[in-house]
Amino acid sequence: MAELKYISGFGNECSSEDPRCPGSLPEGQNNPQVCPYNLYAEQLSGSAFTCPRSTNKRSWLYRILPSVSHKPFESIDEGQVTHNWDEVDPDPNQLRWKPFEIPKASQKKVDFVSGLHTLCGAGDIKSNNGLAIHIFLCNTSMENRCFYNSDGDFLIVPQKGNLLIYTEFGKMLVQPNEICVIQDVSPFNVVAWHGNYTPYKYNLKNFMVINSVAFDHASLLVCSQDPSIFTVLTAKSVRPGVAIADFVIFPPRWGVADKTFRPPYYHRNCMSEFMGLIRGHYEAKQGGFLPGGGSLHSTMTPHGPDADCFEKASKVKLAPERIADGTMAFMFESSLSLAVTKWGLKASRCLDENYHKCWEPLKSHFTPNSRNPAEPN
Repeated sequence: MAELKYISGFGNECSSEDPRCPGSLPEGQNNPQVCPYNLYAEQLSGSAFTCPRSTNKRSWLYRILPSVSHKPFESIDEGQVTHNWDEVDPDPNQLRWKPFEIPKASQKKVDFVSGLHTLCGAGDIKSNNGLAIHIFLCNTSMENRCFYNSDGDFLIVPQKGNLLIYTEFGKMLVQPNEICVIQDVSPFNVVAWHGNYTPYKYNLKNFMVINSVAFDHASLLVCSQDPSIFTVLTAKSVRPGVAIADFVIFPPRWGVADKTFRPPYYHRNCMSEFMGLIRGHYEAKQGGFLPGGGSLHSTMTPHGPDADCFEKASKVKLAPERIADGTMAFMFESSLSLAVTKWGLKASRCLDENYHKCWEPLKSHFTPNSRNPAEPN
């Protein structure tokens, strides 16, 4: 495969045309009476028409046939994809999944679409308000079909293996430790395009880490408009400062805070937190939380470091240290209360029934007669 070339710049106005059809991109206007090469002009809108120009998201595509040219849609077996959040009772417990197994191609070929499994979600598709978290388990390429997601932008976080994705705007090779966001319909008949509402990919190693250099965790001190210093992407809700979904990562960084318990602290959150691990070992859960698995702590469900992590971090001599080298953990944080599917709880057979035991060894260190316990440094 020839080396792919990418247009850089998040949110920029970009353009491209098929080199086999030079001049296919109209000059000076979006919608000429007759497009070059007798193509069809079609606009893709990612924002309402009444949005201020500075926030308007749209792209123009010049196609051999417009997207409207298709036969009526037909229902197919939806497999393990669902939006029925009432199929099981709410579960307030801390939940963790062992790595999900990819089926062997020698036994059954599964492409990206048939390998999608809804793990959890919330909201209402009809009101276009909500999110769903899916696991994709595939072992073969898609052939003679494409995936069209009309519910919203599709964020893909690969953990194992490379994805070569064909989009309306070109191809993307997405590898582990990269993410991509796509808005797809048929990608097979676009000759040229220009605009600022396009698929994109991002290498997580390029994320600029902001950290605390004095004491405590900086994420406690930032303004309400920044829910986390580790936020990469945000899907806003109608309430300012509250997200339908934040995509957060915990990359390699330095830990230097003085007189501070440095790992993630125990907390209960008005947001739901779904975590995954792309590679390495998460600092607050050295065992059990593995690459390819996940965890869910729903609204107001308490969670935090396991007992071993707490004991070590409470006694260690504090000095500058590298944290999470060779590790990349991520989190979807949502203001919605995420419901887990039957597949996630039972059929996947990956739910870790012993997750709660990682906190059982916690013991009381209460010293009623001494307000100032000895500090390790």
